[in-house]
Amino acid sequence: MNSKSQQQSNGCGCLLRLIGYGIIIPTILSLILPSLLDCSKKPKESEAKQYVSSMNRAQQAYFVDNNTFANNFQKLGLGIKTEMTNYRYSISATNKAVFSYGITRSDAYQTEYILFIPRRVNVKLKSYIGGVFIVPATEVDANAVKDEIRTIAILCQTNSPSTTKPAKPTYKNGVLACGEGTRDLSR
Repeated sequence: MNSKSQQQSNGCGCLLRLIGYGIIIPTILSLILPSLLDCSKKPKESEAKQYVSSMNRAQQAYFVDNNTFANNFQKLGLGIKTEMTNYRYSISATNKAVFSYGITRSDAYQTEYILFIPRRVNVKLKSYIGGVFIVPATEVDANAVKDEIRTIAILCQTNSPSTTKPAKPTYKNGVLACGEGTRDLSR
């Protein structure tokens, strides 16, 4: 009799454990899954951050050689495509500044797995803008020659996911600042 009650006890205990795991595992997954899915954005955003930063440096080098900014990607010689899976890249040059954009594509998707079932979801990524400005060298170096000019750069990221061009950064009275709705990543 002792062995029968022991078998019944083990059977009930096993059933309770299975029910417990059936509650615990999905609960744990529901807590962990959002943070795992959010991590998949970082490498995608890192691509745009690196490309726009490279475009800034290339514009500074181009200015040193040509005394003007490049208005297209071929002149920069970076090999960056204007359209990638998640971002569109563009350049806007003026006489005093150049802006490089990494804007999230509205049709960017990724595959996410919910309980091992794949589904396509729209990717919500932050966009980037880089700015390179021509400034009097004395504004960045007190020992510089009076008529010398230099370039300074800034890299900005939108505060929230965006599929539109971010506001342009500015240079006023010796101060670089990101445009409205963006934050400075240069520091």
